[in-house]
Amino acid sequence: MTKAISWAVAAMVALAAPGVASAQALSCAIPTDVPRPRPDLPTASQPARRLPIGSYTLAISWSPEYCRSNGDRPGARFQCGSNNRFGFVLHGLWPDGVGKDWPQYCRATPLLSRQVIRRTLCATPSPQLLQHEWSKHGTCMAGYTPERYFGRSTAMFRALRFPDMTRLAQAPITAGRLAEAIAAANPGLRADMMRVTGTRGGALDEVWLCTDKRFRYARCPGHQGGLDPSARITIAALR
Repeated sequence: MTKAISWAVAAMVALAAPGVASAQALSCAIPTDVPRPRPDLPTASQPARRLPIGSYTLAISWSPEYCRSNGDRPGARFQCGSNNRFGFVLHGLWPDGVGKDWPQYCRATPLLSRQVIRRTLCATPSPQLLQHEWSKHGTCMAGYTPERYFGRSTAMFRALRFPDMTRLAQAPITAGRLAEAIAAANPGLRADMMRVTGTRGGALDEVWLCTDKRFRYARCPGHQGGLDPSARITIAALR
């Protein structure tokens, strides 16, 4: 098996591994009337930027931490309220540039259809975030429609498997140890193929998984950012 393995192959291997969990929602009930998002447009601080794509990042967020800090916001009701329960959720699939800059807001786009939102809402539980991800990132992927973009990102997300996050949440852990635990649950994935990010308070925020242009996991570039592997983080418990 090569060091850079595709997410599809990794998924087939991981399904047979004991003691790992899928990335899918623990409980997700989509409402009959899905809210419509607002347009997401470039700004002076976030301008349109058309650059060649050199690689991709699949970004996933730890929902319990988001809900601990943002659960009372009206826009967070679906993710954090009612009987819905999420562990990791899909933030998005981001085209990266060849260097430190990345393409964004590459073309004008209408609002996402309700059908696309409903199909993706249990992976990314926010219509507005879905609109943002397509407008800022998906429009830079040549030949992609919203259906193809979210089909690609949700397939990659749902192929991931995770260690026992409840057990890991019982005590502080380093960012490096968390990356190693996630890598162990996904054959072919290594700790240096992801970046762990944290809040200002030192809690787990996101995990960024780096891929090449063919969506095969690859070593993250040095400028990617994220926490130092030795940084200690806490993990908000699943509710």
